[in-house]
Amino acid sequence: MSSDVATEAGELIVAREGAAGVIRLNRPKALNALTLEMTREIATALDAFEADPKVALIILEGAGERGLCAGGDIRGLYESAKAKGDLGKIFWREEYIVNARIAQFPKPYVAYMDGFVMGGGVGLAGHASHRIVTEKTRMAMPEVGLGFFPDVGGTWLLSRAPGELGTYFGLTGLTANGADALAAHMADVLIDTVNWPALREALTKLSAGTDATALMTTLKKFAAPEQTGPVTAQRAQINRAFAHDSVEEIVAALEQDGSDFALAAFKAMSDKSPRGLKVTLKLLRLARASKSLEECLSREYLAALEVFDSADFVEGVRAAIIDKDRNPKWQPPDLKGVTPEIVARYLAPRDVALTF
Repeated sequence: MSSDVATEAGELIVAREGAAGVIRLNRPKALNALTLEMTREIATALDAFEADPKVALIILEGAGERGLCAGGDIRGLYESAKAKGDLGKIFWREEYIVNARIAQFPKPYVAYMDGFVMGGGVGLAGHASHRIVTEKTRMAMPEVGLGFFPDVGGTWLLSRAPGELGTYFGLTGLTANGADALAAHMADVLIDTVNWPALREALTKLSAGTDATALMTTLKKFAAPEQTGPVTAQRAQINRAFAHDSVEEIVAALEQDGSDFALAAFKAMSDKSPRGLKVTLKLLRLARASKSLEECLSREYLAALEVFDSADFVEGVRAAIIDKDRNPKWQPPDLKGVTPEIVARYLAPRDVALTF
C-alpha cells in the first residue's frame, strides 16, 4: 500500500493513496468504536483533504475483519454519566457536527460498510455521498436497548426509508444486511467483498474533479446481482404494523398479526427501554416532516442531553456491556408509565445549540 501522506498508526489512520484521501478507523479489538479524539482527528483530516487539490475523493474504512465501526465509545460515556460528567455534551456536539460535515463535503465521500456498522458508525458512513455495503454488512441502530434513540442523524436517515422500514429498524434495533440496507436507502451499492480490493484500487486512480455521477458509474461496475433482503421481503407486514403513531398501537398490531416475523419484532421491542421506544418514535415522526439533516441533528442533540441525565442510559449500558446480565431495570418499567410529559423533556429547548 503506497501512501503519500500518512499519520502514525494510532486509533485513526489518515493517508493519501493516489487520488484518495483515506480515513481508516483503527481500533479493531474494540470493533473500531469511535472516541472523542478520533472524531476530532476525522474533522482535521476532512479539512486537510478538502484543501488538497490532489485528493479527488475520500475513502472511509475500518481496520480488521469484523466491521467498519460498532458505534461510539459507550464505556467512556457510561463512566462520565455515572460521575455526572460532561463527556456526552462534548462528544455528541463534536460528533454531530462531523456527521453534518460529511453530508456537506464538497468532494465524493465513499464509505465501505463491510461487517458491523452500528450507531456512530452509521453517522460516519450513512451520510456519505457513496455508500457501499457487502454480503457481510450488518447494519443496525440498536440504541433503544440502551435507553437511547437512533442519533448521529439516524432519525433523518431512518425517516427517509421507504414505507415503515426505518420505523421497524429504529424501534426493534434489529440488523439490516446489505440488501436490506440498500432497500432502506441506507446504502447505494452492494458488492461482494472479493471485489473490494479491485474497486478500491480503481478509486485511488480516479482523476481530480471526478463528479458524483461518474463515480457511481464506477461503483456499479462492481455491483453484485440484485437481491431481496429478509426484512425487505416482509415490507407489507412492516408497513401495516409500524404505520401507527404510538408504540402501544404498533405493539398491538404486531401481536394481532401473529406471524413469526411479527412476533420476532414484538420480542425485539419487548426488552427495550420503554422511554427509549417512545422517544425514538416521536423523533422519527418529527424527522419525517423535517427539511434537513441539520434540523434533525439539532433535535437529537437536545434529546441526547436528556438521555445522558436519565437513569435508563446508565442502566442500559450496565446491563448490555458492563455486567452483561441482559436484565435492565427500566424507569418507568413499562410503556404506560412513559407519559407525554416525560417525552416532552427530550424536546425541550436548552441553552445549548449546534453550529454547523
